[in-house]
Amino acid sequence: MCSMEDLKKVRKKIISSTSKCIKEFNMIQEGDHIMVCISGGKDSYTMLDMFIHFQKYGDIPFEITVVNMDQKQPGFPEKVLPEYLNKLGVRFHIAEKDTYSIVMDKIPEGKTMCSLCSRLRRGTLYDKARELGCNKLALGHHREDIIETFFLNLFFSGKLEAMPPKFKIDEGDLLVIRPLSFCKEDDIATYSSLKEFPIIPCNLCGSQENLQRKKIKSLINDWEKDYPNRKSIIFNALKNISPSHMLDSKLYNFFQLQAELEKIDI
Repeated sequence: MCSMEDLKKVRKKIISSTSKCIKEFNMIQEGDHIMVCISGGKDSYTMLDMFIHFQKYGDIPFEITVVNMDQKQPGFPEKVLPEYLNKLGVRFHIAEKDTYSIVMDKIPEGKTMCSLCSRLRRGTLYDKARELGCNKLALGHHREDIIETFFLNLFFSGKLEAMPPKFKIDEGDLLVIRPLSFCKEDDIATYSSLKEFPIIPCNLCGSQENLQRKKIKSLINDWEKDYPNRKSIIFNALKNISPSHMLDSKLYNFFQLQAELEKIDI
């Protein structure tokens, strides 16, 4: 049986990892108005909890507005999030857009829905951030999300790309931050369970059993069992890149090497 001591221990770990990420990537500045995107899953609840903590105990003043996107999925429990957020006393908005019908209409049966669903959701959230006067959006992706995305791109897209903890959107007017980027999924799951967050399951992407991401997650977890600490090593590798030892001439000027050699006075 888990105790209050267990909760304090895992909360301390998550606070430490989140604080380190925020500082390393300079995520929050004085006067920021951050739109905290909450889905009803363990990750976004934990992220919101961290923002409330740093508002109270941090030394940088900033505002948050919590936004949930109601995609009009059948059976979606509309009252759960508003009741929870009202109890917390945070400012929030529910962005309503029927992306569920669009996704179900456009995607053939048996095909994965994530790509279209993500694009529709992202555009709606960006518009909501502008409407609310926010300059940043916060998403609840964690360490494992980043590792899995890296391998998805490696195996299926032929590129070395993951999820950056901080990036500017194509339009150039908003920054997206992922403050849980250094947090382990297991810690977040434990924290969410101990806090008894009112989890809302997704019956779109979350119900699809043949997703490539699920297969990648299973593969990485198997590696972790056979070779403990693989996830930490892989994650550290994403922070320790040597462009001169890769094959992308856009990142490293291999043509300059001959000229540099010729300059050497032997």
